[in-house]
Amino acid sequence: MPNVGHPRDAEFMQLALAQAELARMAGEVPVGAVLVMNDEVIASGHNQPIGQNDPSSHAEMVALRLAGQKLNNYRLPDTTLYVTLEPCMMCSGAIMHARVSRLVYGAKDPKTGCVHSVLKLFDHQQLNHHTMVEGGVLEESCAQVLKDFFKERRTQNQ
Repeated sequence: MPNVGHPRDAEFMQLALAQAELARMAGEVPVGAVLVMNDEVIASGHNQPIGQNDPSSHAEMVALRLAGQKLNNYRLPDTTLYVTLEPCMMCSGAIMHARVSRLVYGAKDPKTGCVHSVLKLFDHQQLNHHTMVEGGVLEESCAQVLKDFFKERRTQNQ
């Protein structure tokens, strides 16, 4: 049973997985994100740092940028960000600065995850914004997409 804190968490994570598939098809690491406000997707994104020649073009960053442009505001209160992989330090900082209310992620990232794995940035009480965090939603599906991608990459490089 997936960890679900909101009735539609699994549904929105499925949409993030669809974004991850777009990244995979473009040869990018398959990570996807959707940003939701009032139970409606307001922005989505997938990894594209290779295609954009931009190290900041992670799925989360793309979704946050698009949402900011759509809402004409760099602050995104009352939103939930769904992302298939635990955010890195850069994305975690952007999520906090954007004032995202809730973060929901799928798979843990034991190498660069900065929510629960490598660092626990969201646990620092001295920060002025506190995003609620929930991990492990559709964790197996989110992790499998990444495992399959890297397995395929290793096979191609042999």
